Amino acid sequence: MKKYISTSLMCLDLMEAKNGIIALEQVGMDYFHMDVMDNHFVPNFSLSSDFIKVTRKCTQVPLDIHLMIENPENSLHLFDGANEGDILSIHYESTKHVQKVLSEIRKMGYKAGIALNPATPLNVLEEVIEDLDMVLIMTVNPGFAGQKLIPSTLGKIQKCKDFLVKVGAENILIEVDGNVSFENAVKMNKMGADIFVAGTSSVFSKEGTLEENTKKMRKILEGSLC
Repeated sequence: MKKYISTSLMCLDLMEAKNGIIALEQVGMDYFHMDVMDNHFVPNFSLSSDFIKVTRKCTQVPLDIHLMIENPENSLHLFDGANEGDILSIHYESTKHVQKVLSEIRKMGYKAGIALNPATPLNVLEEVIEDLDMVLIMTVNPGFAGQKLIPSTLGKIQKCKDFLVKVGAENILIEVDGNVSFENAVKMNKMGADIFVAGTSSVFSKEGTLEENTKKMRKILEGSLC
């Protein structure tokens, strides 16, 4: 199965956001990861629905929108206008009406994703598996960039892959988000992750240029760099 890089736009210099987006597009990013936070579900604010609309005007790269907000069903209307390939994820922990919200996301034209905090067990997927296109496994507690990976989440990636195979849902993608460094990406790749949210510890790392870092990540995902 093909592997994908979803670059975290939260890590951009927002004063140079347009130029940054163009540069990321030129090095061939697969998705742009858009973190939306409300300072309730997580103790931080981040990219707005208006920023997402503006981003759509300057790129054809599919958007990977990650809602870290309480009761997302009340805010879905702010994210209308999905393009083909766009993904919209909500947190399982953020609403009492998970299936209903996932169904609505698909009606809006998005691929539907469910995000799981590190301590949320995988068995919550069982009743919504038919409504899913992607599972987003948080490998840190959500809210801030630059956190250390929680080791137990690596095994969770493998368990998720095994579960999806067992129930005949291998087409559902697994995304990983949180300290996706070059070193950790090797491990996550071996565990079965499909989409890698790349930020300050990889594509924006000071180890190399944006182009060099992206090529390095590609080699890791291809399995040619371990």
